[in-house]
Amino acid sequence: MVKTKPTSPGRRAQEYLSFEEITKESPERRLTKNINKRSGRNSYGRITAKHRGGGAKKKYRIIDFKRDKDGIPAKVSAIEYDPNRSARIALLTYADGEKRYILAPLDIKVGDILETGPDADIKPGNCLPLENIPTGTRIHNIELKQNKGGQIVRSAGGYARLMAKEGAYAQILLPSGEVRMIHLKCKATVGRVGNEKHSDVSIGKAGRTRWMGKRPSVRGVAMNPVDHPMGGGEGRSSGGRQPCSPWGVPAKGKRTRKSVRTDKYIVKRRAKRK
Repeated sequence: MVKTKPTSPGRRAQEYLSFEEITKESPERRLTKNINKRSGRNSYGRITAKHRGGGAKKKYRIIDFKRDKDGIPAKVSAIEYDPNRSARIALLTYADGEKRYILAPLDIKVGDILETGPDADIKPGNCLPLENIPTGTRIHNIELKQNKGGQIVRSAGGYARLMAKEGAYAQILLPSGEVRMIHLKCKATVGRVGNEKHSDVSIGKAGRTRWMGKRPSVRGVAMNPVDHPMGGGEGRSSGGRQPCSPWGVPAKGKRTRKSVRTDKYIVKRRAKRK
């Protein structure tokens, strides 16, 4: 972490990462593609995600979440910054000459050799089916469906733990505290996602948030009654009701899960907020 000198009110509280692990500045051209800014709008042009827009121009890095090159060793060529995610990415050069990006695990270095497949060693960065990973191991980039690619535990510093194996399923303790059953044929990457100090970053000023494509949000209690259920009142009020959205949907604590079909895979619900 680097703390800036207090040359202005915004810089006084600002902290950022040192980027000392980054070894390559420009991305691999063949592994990038252009992304259009949607600014929170759907295919009809209507805003469905509020407070989005602007932001710095960036290209999307194509990440290999499937890790399907079994038995072919790969060398870590570079550690790069990815503006689309909190984690760092690692550029792998396989023995057959192909290059791919993966999420950079913690403590991975340029020159390391990584492998994929059931016969790979249990070391950070290697990808194996859950049936070949010992219980108690830290894992990330976990598949929910076989051969679909990793879908969960992909953010900076995140890791899950393989708790037990029972029948055709493994029980995984997720970062939220939820224990979930995942099929043993699904793949996962050993280790923890790198850039674990990402949560310690202090934004410092409003402009830095705008660079990330986040626009300002107005509190509901500051609006008029015509605009928000919590608006209005004589003088300054605290709302007078449970926090909610402009459409009256409770904003804190209401359960939004609708997928009853996958409830059978949840062994233990995540811990409630205090």
